[in-house]
Amino acid sequence: MSFNIEEIRKLFPVLHQEVNGKPLVYFDNAATTQKPISVIEALSNYYETDNSNIHRGAHTLADRATRYFENTRKILKDFVNAREEEEIIFTKGTTESINLVASTFGRKYIKAGDEIIISTLEHHSNIVPWQMLCEEKGATLKVIPISDIGEIDLEAYANLLSDKTKLVSIVHVSNALGTINPVKQVIHLAHEKGAKVLLDGAQSTSHLDVDVQELDCDFLAFSAHKLYGPTGLGVLYGKREVLESMPPYQGGGEMIKEVTFAKTTYNEIPFKFEAGTPNIADVIAFGKAIDFIQSVGKDRIKAHEDELLGYASKTFSEIKGFEPVGTAKEKVSVISFNIRGMHPFDVGMMLDANGIAVRTGHHCTQPLMKRFGIEGTVRASFSVYNTKSEIDQMATSLAKIAKIKNK
Repeated sequence: MSFNIEEIRKLFPVLHQEVNGKPLVYFDNAATTQKPISVIEALSNYYETDNSNIHRGAHTLADRATRYFENTRKILKDFVNAREEEEIIFTKGTTESINLVASTFGRKYIKAGDEIIISTLEHHSNIVPWQMLCEEKGATLKVIPISDIGEIDLEAYANLLSDKTKLVSIVHVSNALGTINPVKQVIHLAHEKGAKVLLDGAQSTSHLDVDVQELDCDFLAFSAHKLYGPTGLGVLYGKREVLESMPPYQGGGEMIKEVTFAKTTYNEIPFKFEAGTPNIADVIAFGKAIDFIQSVGKDRIKAHEDELLGYASKTFSEIKGFEPVGTAKEKVSVISFNIRGMHPFDVGMMLDANGIAVRTGHHCTQPLMKRFGIEGTVRASFSVYNTKSEIDQMATSLAKIAKIKNK
């Protein structure tokens, strides 16, 4: 597919509507991306023609559904460059993927006195599971500080590492600020101490080429709905040797080889971690979302988003009262900001009145907001189907909103 923005926009039905009497401008992509028609049709087609449980059925519908389901696993293996399909585990989202590691790797390997390291940039889903685990095990949670522009302090991180460090769990790209963390260095330093590393890839997988072998991360967690796919579906990548060493996450069907009342033997990966009937339709549809990304080209998507980021940063900076939050040198297409003297929620509501969808609040990063001494921000996040003219519309609205306050 050539990069023709109008042709791309035609693939997304939701974009072609009015909100509050104005054409929709959708700038809430860091929360969830919109879905191309191929994904929507895949969901419908599954229920219309292939609806059946997978893996265990002998009939044609079960066979077809199984093949389509497992084909998505193969697509995702290639998408993140895992060594093998068995290293791809389906979950219900990034949050469950992180909780799976906390509940299994953590249950087996974290002991009293051990240390886990996260950063100030983390989403709550990469804070709370580790707090719970540390409380249960008597371990210590340490936090990498950040600079005033929203970049982690690598020197401070190196000093936090010790022989007691068993796991480093860090966001690859900040959902609140767009900061791209230097995760390859983070991983290398952690491995020197014998620690494992989990990357929260909820934001990075939609903007950057993520190669788990090149990065050498032990785990990668991400969600379908931030990659033009359905909600309620996530992925955990893990190195085979690490996954095989971990106990099951949940008990039930599919994750077993043999069950007796005396003893149960567990299935091989990935099925050991996929108890119960999976989210079949959404997995199949997710394959179509990745197909869409590959057809456009990750490099062209990133170049377009970077261009939008640069244009919006310059355009918004000319608005009186515009205060950016998080201005790291390496960023994805996210702008977090406040309008001086105004609550972010009020700004968001005024933008919505003009058909412009943004996110407001603390973005599930309350400790990060506290670091900057603010309650929250307005966040505009751009994707493949957004345009400079939409940014101009938002800038016009913001200028009017800011002028109201400055009268």
